[in-house]
Amino acid sequence: MFGKLFSAGLMAGAAGLFLCSATPAVAHGFAGARFFPATIATDDPFVADELALPTVAWFKDSGGVKTDTYSVDFAKRITPNFGLEFGGTYLRLHPPGGPDTDGFDNFHVGAKYQLDVDAMRETLFALGVDADLGGTGTRRIGADRFSTLTPTFFFGKGFGDLSDVMSPLRAFAVTGSVGVAIPTQARSGFEEHPNTLKVGFALEYSLPYLQSQVRNIGLGAPFDRMIPLVELSLDTPLDRGGGKTTGSVNPGLLWAGQYVQLSAEAIIPWNADSGKAVGFLAQLHFYIDDLLPATLSRPLFGG
Repeated sequence: MFGKLFSAGLMAGAAGLFLCSATPAVAHGFAGARFFPATIATDDPFVADELALPTVAWFKDSGGVKTDTYSVDFAKRITPNFGLEFGGTYLRLHPPGGPDTDGFDNFHVGAKYQLDVDAMRETLFALGVDADLGGTGTRRIGADRFSTLTPTFFFGKGFGDLSDVMSPLRAFAVTGSVGVAIPTQARSGFEEHPNTLKVGFALEYSLPYLQSQVRNIGLGAPFDRMIPLVELSLDTPLDRGGGKTTGSVNPGLLWAGQYVQLSAEAIIPWNADSGKAVGFLAQLHFYIDDLLPATLSRPLFGG
């Protein structure tokens, strides 16, 4: 089922690439002339109507367990500045020397409020909270029985306001998030559940911005819609003997059309506690803002 879903998603993305390669995105993640794409290892600093279907990943954890994940995420604006998010992930675990196990991880819901958009300075700020719903996942794959709440601050900053002397650097942008994951249960038997600092950053170099706002260097399709980037995602336990920081560095590339975005990144473990090998992450992302501008993309209130 998931293989068929992934193949269908890739076919839809290829169709979007063919139809939209010459058309810039118009209604998603903007601060002035700066377009902030949807990153896949870290969350976005904006509120939008969007669908990620599918997001797939393959990696090996610190215990040597090979893991395949298939995720779906949907976000919907309730007002122009406030939105809700929903998501779920299906996992297939391949432990060394043992039988494969599969099932759903806990589902999550979230809310995000856009605090400010400064077009001149190409900045975005938002506040949000995510709830990992304990008991909604499959127990055999290790889904927690308790819930976890993660209040988070988000930001985005483009460097288009740099001087002309530094014009090639104006295509750079950075997004990030800082939050604390707070479990609703501090302990299960002898297992401690610490509060965890969650930090994410993405450094992007926008070739579309370079061509349209700095200097046209003559790139043609599909390169004129590409954004190379590096993401960093780190989790640091804060108490209860939680252990070391874990996470990954994710270099990759995305292509952003008017209606769809295709992204692919490597997953490089931050340290030995984070994983045993380089993994892979890919996503097909739909901009509902632009796909259905007169229907589903409208906020439910105040649009």
